[in-house]
Amino acid sequence: MNYVSIGDMAQAFQMRRHNVELQKHLGRLTEEMTTGVRADLADAVSGDFKVLAGIDRSLKTLAAYKTATNEAALFTGTLQAALETAQDIATDLAPGLLTAATSTSTTLVDTTAGDARQKFHAVVSALNTGVADRYLLSGTATDQKPISGSQDILDALMLAVAGQVTASGVETAVAAWFDAPPGGGGYLDTVYGGAATALAPFRIGPGAEVTMDLTAADPALRDLLEGMALGALVAEGVLPGDATGRALLAKRSGEALIASGNQMVALRARIGTVEAHISNTAIRNASEASALEIARNELIAADPYDTASALEAVQTQIETLYTLTARLSRLSLADFLR
Repeated sequence: MNYVSIGDMAQAFQMRRHNVELQKHLGRLTEEMTTGVRADLADAVSGDFKVLAGIDRSLKTLAAYKTATNEAALFTGTLQAALETAQDIATDLAPGLLTAATSTSTTLVDTTAGDARQKFHAVVSALNTGVADRYLLSGTATDQKPISGSQDILDALMLAVAGQVTASGVETAVAAWFDAPPGGGGYLDTVYGGAATALAPFRIGPGAEVTMDLTAADPALRDLLEGMALGALVAEGVLPGDATGRALLAKRSGEALIASGNQMVALRARIGTVEAHISNTAIRNASEASALEIARNELIAADPYDTASALEAVQTQIETLYTLTARLSRLSLADFLR
């Protein structure tokens, strides 16, 4: 009988090679057990990466849309809050103006007009709200403040009503200034700092977009400012010495603010519709992303039972190799000849 043997050095190299292979196999199985993903993706997809690549591309696209929906939701939510602030201020102010107008107290008219001026400043500040270094009501000119300033409006109106000696004359001049078209020297030319063009639509999903085209040039917002300005002008000193005329302006201011309430409700409802569409699209995108993640995991996921069984087998093989190595290392020529 013929025996084939190998030398000690060759045997040591062979043992070392087996140990390296088992250690690599152990590392791969440990990684699969930890991550739950097959280490060899090519084997997992049988060499066909088209489906996996398509899923990964769709997931990256949906991640980009998630950023877009978050941005759109932040924009519309902040705008909704700004309009709510402006509407609440106007709603709170109107009853006081009407009460003061029906009283015979000039002090009450002056006090209420002073309150109207302070609240007018607050409303303009709310409409000048920005988020993420962008003004909300400036159209495409997001780096420009939509309204240059509340005092700028009052100063311009004092010039516009100069020479008016009746409350109706002041009211007509104020309305003409706010309603003047571009080039007419009114609100749009003097204090509106935004662009004439609205923002481009937000792309929030595959084939889905929302438009937020509201600017500070919107007639509803100009009507709100006009109503508050009538009361603020009384505090600025319009119609000096005419207590009846100043009280009438306070009354007209309160009535205008009540009338503008319906317009503000309509504006906020319009924004609310956009917010709802953004929310629904975000939910739909998230659902699609979850379905794609599940499909991806089914393609490349490592079976935990099979991986654990293979890990146990490799561990046994390594222990056996160490045992053999220890026994072989104790062999010597003296022991063989004994």
